[in-house]
Amino acid sequence: MKDIIISTLDRDRILQNIDKTRSSGTGVRVNLTPLLTELKRAKIMTPETMPSDVVTMRSIVKLVYKNTGKIMQVQLVYPNESDLTKSKISVFAPIATALLGYRKGDTILWKVPGGEAELVIDEIIYQPEASGDFMV
Repeated sequence: MKDIIISTLDRDRILQNIDKTRSSGTGVRVNLTPLLTELKRAKIMTPETMPSDVVTMRSIVKLVYKNTGKIMQVQLVYPNESDLTKSKISVFAPIATALLGYRKGDTILWKVPGGEAELVIDEIIYQPEASGDFMV
């Protein structure tokens, strides 16, 4: 299992969203255990020291399926910002949880109906920390 890096700001906001979801009762069908596990094992850094090749919250990422070469672009967002028509994927979704904290060039496994897909993080098109957008 590769090491992952998460910013203090992202960690705190994700934990707030988890608490909000749990207290509202709307998260009954959402399995948050994988996300909590990732948060616990992550190396935590300040947003100002975050390497620019790490997938953080609100990053826009270009992914390539290893077996087909198909390209997919997604943005990791908080649950209330999720919009699949704009490829904005909630951090509560398994694919976003799998991406968070990994680096450009890393391969992630994503469970799909036919088994597992291998996706390569080909490019980080936008990362808030690299752009100095610490409060977005």
